[in-house]
Amino acid sequence: MKIIQTDTLILGGGLAGLRTAIGVKRRGFDVIILSLVPAKRSHSAAAQGGMQASLGNSVKGKGDNETLHFADTVKGSDWGADQDVIRMFVDTAPKAVRELAAWGVPWNRIQQGDHQSVIDGKQVTLTESAQSHGLLTARNFGGTQKWRTCYVSDGTGHSMLYNMSNQAIAHDIPVHERMEAMSLIHDGQRCYGAIVRNLMTGELIAYVAKSTCIATGGFGRLFRSTTNAVINEGMGAALALETGIAELGNMEAVQFHPTAIFPAGILVTEGCRGDGGLLLDAKLHRFMPDYEPEKKELASRDVVSRWMETHIAKGFGVKSRFGDHLWLDIRLLGKTHIDTHLREVKEICRHFLGIDPVKDLIPVRPAQHYSMGGVRTNFTGQSPTLAGMFSMGEAACWDMHGFNRLGGNSVAETVVSGMIVSEYIADFIESPEGDIAVSSALIEQFHKKEENLLASFSNKTHSENPFMLMREMQEVMTVYVAIFRDESRLQQGVDKLLALRKRAEKIYVASNAKGANPALVAAYRVQRMLKLALCVTYGALQRRESRGAHSRQDYPLRDDKNWLKRTLATWPNEQDNLPTLNYESLNISKMEMAPGWRGYGTKDRIDHPDTLLRQAQVEQIHQQFAKNDPSDKDENTTASTRLQEALMPYKHLLPPSLQGDNERLTQEK
Repeated sequence: MKIIQTDTLILGGGLAGLRTAIGVKRRGFDVIILSLVPAKRSHSAAAQGGMQASLGNSVKGKGDNETLHFADTVKGSDWGADQDVIRMFVDTAPKAVRELAAWGVPWNRIQQGDHQSVIDGKQVTLTESAQSHGLLTARNFGGTQKWRTCYVSDGTGHSMLYNMSNQAIAHDIPVHERMEAMSLIHDGQRCYGAIVRNLMTGELIAYVAKSTCIATGGFGRLFRSTTNAVINEGMGAALALETGIAELGNMEAVQFHPTAIFPAGILVTEGCRGDGGLLLDAKLHRFMPDYEPEKKELASRDVVSRWMETHIAKGFGVKSRFGDHLWLDIRLLGKTHIDTHLREVKEICRHFLGIDPVKDLIPVRPAQHYSMGGVRTNFTGQSPTLAGMFSMGEAACWDMHGFNRLGGNSVAETVVSGMIVSEYIADFIESPEGDIAVSSALIEQFHKKEENLLASFSNKTHSENPFMLMREMQEVMTVYVAIFRDESRLQQGVDKLLALRKRAEKIYVASNAKGANPALVAAYRVQRMLKLALCVTYGALQRRESRGAHSRQDYPLRDDKNWLKRTLATWPNEQDNLPTLNYESLNISKMEMAPGWRGYGTKDRIDHPDTLLRQAQVEQIHQQFAKNDPSDKDENTTASTRLQEALMPYKHLLPPSLQGDNERLTQEK
């Protein structure tokens, strides 16, 4: 058995994994990244529209700050997120985007003078000041008060990933490509690395590490209709689940993006609507103002997706041989804008639809896009139940998204969480907790377990095809665990998934070739994907309320009284048919923003008994600071800093290197 040792083992070569590796390496520790594909082919490259950071440079971003970004993110999460983590995130995002600029990401910049833009379907003139000329600009995105989404045309993720990968190369960080973690090595309390399969040779290798980080992205491929890459099968979350110790958080919180091209399901960026694109029905009627008069097309993604499906259900969809869809109209943006700011959208439309969005409407319909759920961590990125195991990015439930993510916050989270968590990983390695004394017998035990699993698929008395099982699972998830949910459909989904899980015990793979073996890979992955699918579906069945992207037609109200809590799923025993669900209550008394109305979607909800008390406390704090003269206070702190300390202190949670204030053109006093 081959054993490779390192200080930090990172599973996943996308933005989150790369930035974490760079941070750990800067602290002087060895890092190895494992990736299914070359790092520059990671799914992070697919991010189009941009990265949110409250720079406040442009005329439509003037006055933006961390507090506005915080409020938008809390509302976007439908009060399901960890507000401490959101504060950590919004404080660090401007630092992250500036670091990326220093590394060579060619962010779009402000040009002084008059510029034509489309807002609410109308041509308007925006005038940028000479003072802001050359600074990073931003575009509009759904659910935000200011334009704060920094972008590189519509190839933001591609540019970020390539520059990040180059930085990893400059730091001499090895990326072991075509390598897949098969199981985490642990003793029930401490994680020691992973058993890894070489996808080219079939060899099983043990990677032993002081800290192990899961940054493998989401699990969109549980669904048939998804914008996710084919490698996004949730294997990182599955590995954590199979420890029986680590918890997965909020797995039922699955986001559907409003504008996936139909029927291919490929994403076209929210930047299309942020830049002024409109949603039209079969009669070319702009329908979103009928449902959301204020935010219209730029309500939160979960809200827009639900209204689109509602409008189709009313009979206003465009008929096609593939089913009904709606139209996205970006023609009003003009050829120059599309050719410069939405180039990838134009190429996608041309190659996959055979149309030109400069003059043609784009057929769209919501598709699965993002997983708010993942490996549950604390604010340091470490699992609370399995020491030495960290997670970041979409693979994690950190938890800054709650039950719905705002556009632009995901690609920002990958970099921000990498910056923050890497510092805590380095601290962990330096501490007594970081020392490891793992026995060779334990490593051999996990190595043998995976050998036996792979050998089991050669049993000729079995006959199930893994590809067929995967297709049936994806169909079940798409039909029964979609945008709108109810008890009957969710129960049917659970029953069908249980039947598929039973059949998956009888998978047969004809070839036992040591090299590339797609059928063998599908065999062990689909068994794990079925567990994740059951976590999603069973969690959705048990959560009897509607919150963010989790929409129950039989329980249409957000129920803070009974459900202001995070779902925690574990799988203690392999023979269990269903995950074990526990719940972690959110503490209203410590919230900077007590639960309220999001500003879009329904106003109705069932309030928590402590909501009014906390709202009154927050209001009283604001009134006290409004009355007091800031000059009476410590000159070394700003009034906003003192107010923040009174509401919800968070700076102490950030690593010291990231605690500095962000500067803006108009600086707060």
